[in-house]
Amino acid sequence: MTATSEDELQKLKDIGRIVANTLATMGKAIEPGMTTAELDAIGRRELDLAGARSAPELAYGFPGATCISVNEEIAHGIPGDRVIAAGDLVNIDVSAEKAGLFADTGASFAVPPVTRAIEKLCRDGRRAMWAGIGEVAAGRPIAGIGNAIGAFARKNRYTLVRNLASHGVGKSLHEYPTEIATWPDKSERRMITEGLVFTVEPFLSLGAELAEDGDDPWTLYSEPRALTVQYEHTVIATRQGALVLTLPG
Repeated sequence: MTATSEDELQKLKDIGRIVANTLATMGKAIEPGMTTAELDAIGRRELDLAGARSAPELAYGFPGATCISVNEEIAHGIPGDRVIAAGDLVNIDVSAEKAGLFADTGASFAVPPVTRAIEKLCRDGRRAMWAGIGEVAAGRPIAGIGNAIGAFARKNRYTLVRNLASHGVGKSLHEYPTEIATWPDKSERRMITEGLVFTVEPFLSLGAELAEDGDDPWTLYSEPRALTVQYEHTVIATRQGALVLTLPG
């Protein structure tokens, strides 16, 4: 989507704030002993109260309001009876629709107590995302996003999952520009245009390079198995840089 009016901008800011607040509320609610279904119910309540609809349910018939992935699961985890334990790494992905427009955000949360390596992985996952967001501006190459994230990962001795990409969002959950690499991609020649709405969501890992299918139609696992974090914002490209839509407030 390309945002072209003040009305669209305000609606995008509204749904962006809703998903950000929902993610923040869910993150604060995580505690050992609760199930992922119980955590998802908190997210559903927040979306309902804000008048928003779960995007994965709406667009794909996903069996949950949010995606919750634990440890070896790295994306699209189905909320259910899995019990969250101390030391777990929990990824929450929240996307929703309101007034015909969509926003998408996500973050990984370490459940204390955790090792210093996991704490550092979470901190660096956020830094990798912001390195990519720093390359967003109208007139700049899309490839700059993946190049910046790749340079950060190499410098800090991480791997990047290379088959889960960022994407356009706005009038639908996934739209043009599709497959925005969050790793260096020499074939990428597209440019960022003013008003373009898309996500920046690297998957930073202690060894994984791919996501692979599991036993159900949704959940993706790291390959090779390694702890992996994902952080995600929805942004609008302006001439001055990225306008981040998915900040709580």
